[in-house]
Amino acid sequence: MLKKLRRWMLAAILIVPAQSHAGDGMIAISVSDQSRWEYFSDQVMGGVSEGRASFEQMDNQPVLRLAGEVSTANRGGFIQARAKLETPLAPTAQGVILSVRGNDQTYFVHLRTTQTLLPWQFYQASFEASAIWTEVRIPFEAFAPYGRFLRQRFDARSVRSLAIAAFGRDHSADLFIRAVGFY
Repeated sequence: MLKKLRRWMLAAILIVPAQSHAGDGMIAISVSDQSRWEYFSDQVMGGVSEGRASFEQMDNQPVLRLAGEVSTANRGGFIQARAKLETPLAPTAQGVILSVRGNDQTYFVHLRTTQTLLPWQFYQASFEASAIWTEVRIPFEAFAPYGRFLRQRFDARSVRSLAIAAFGRDHSADLFIRAVGFY
């Protein structure tokens, strides 16, 4: 029963048009709505990482692909795709849920809140992306502050954006995301 419920929830995430509240309290961010996602790299601060966020079809489903070369040269080290939340999360939100497939690398989810005022401030948690589709659930307790002057924990209602990032080390990134949401 739990397996069927998870499949149903992921299917609901995939078909919502932008950010929406599912009946069970989940919020989904569409990976097919190109206007929802922005690509950033460390080049905004002088880094040399190169990549792209593209919108593709895989197994007849829309996916967001984050790919490129991450370089720590020149104080760099990231590529990311970020979506802003249109509405605040409910105070009962517990974490992030993803459906991902990748190249056996570690990737990150970065959350920005009302308290992350500087560009280098965010809360981050890592996840592994293997060559097979995997559902990843990351509870908010797993997110750690990155940057100075941030509290150890944040209120779910303060989350303003979510980014999927290849971050922090020299490597080739190739990540497919077919579902993103909050549970």
